[in-house]
Amino acid sequence: MSGTEASRYVMPTSPMGRRVNGMFNSAVATLTKRGVSVWGSRVLYVRGRKTGEWRSNPVNVLTYQGHRYLVAPRGQTQWVRNLRVADGGELRVGGKVERFTATELTDERKPAILRAYLKRWKMEVGVFFDGVGADAPDAKLLEIAPGYPVFLITEAAA
Repeated sequence: MSGTEASRYVMPTSPMGRRVNGMFNSAVATLTKRGVSVWGSRVLYVRGRKTGEWRSNPVNVLTYQGHRYLVAPRGQTQWVRNLRVADGGELRVGGKVERFTATELTDERKPAILRAYLKRWKMEVGVFFDGVGADAPDAKLLEIAPGYPVFLITEAAA
């Protein structure tokens, strides 16, 4: 994995893009916090790696072949960095809280997950994949894999 791919982070570049993204994330988070999951949305809570304080972010949970995954379409986001340190967190919908552990996948394991993620949410996240779609060959998905962190999530023991 090259330094460029490992540090990939896509942030809205224009003030309008940041505003629209913020409003969208806010709306999804608000609905999800009230118990309305939008196409599998959850609010991810993970402890900050420096402060230890809980941080939240709306995410899409992908169920694929009986397992669940978190994919970071924007790359090395703060929630990704925090999750790597915390090794787990909470997923919430309304009052339902699911504690989980997270295992980051190697790049070789990502193509099928990225394909399934794009099939499900391309309308929402396709802009972050630079024209790569669910129909891309495995070799292309493997090529871009380093820029897209993927975590296998497992329900934590009570």
